[in-house]
Amino acid sequence: MILELQKAVHDNAVRHGFWESPVNLGEKVALIHSELSELLEVFRDPEAEGTVGEELADTVIRVMDLAQYLGIDLFHEIEAKHKININRSHKHNKRF
Repeated sequence: MILELQKAVHDNAVRHGFWESPVNLGEKVALIHSELSELLEVFRDPEAEGTVGEELADTVIRVMDLAQYLGIDLFHEIEAKHKININRSHKHNKRF
């Protein structure tokens, strides 16, 4: 189901002109970051536009879009990484 949604998200982005040439992958990463910045703004400013859920969704949509463009099965990657994280030490031996 996630892979179908990932494909649909990317197809929608293509239809709306977000993948016209030339493709700048650094810009795509920056746009993912910008969605996280918008999420932070929602936490910091009660008057900010958007909701926590919307900004999280926007972030995941941009990640799915990029993953599909790169030919990455995001569900498989998340599942594999989760299995690694299950066996990692508390906070991965970090303080924060």
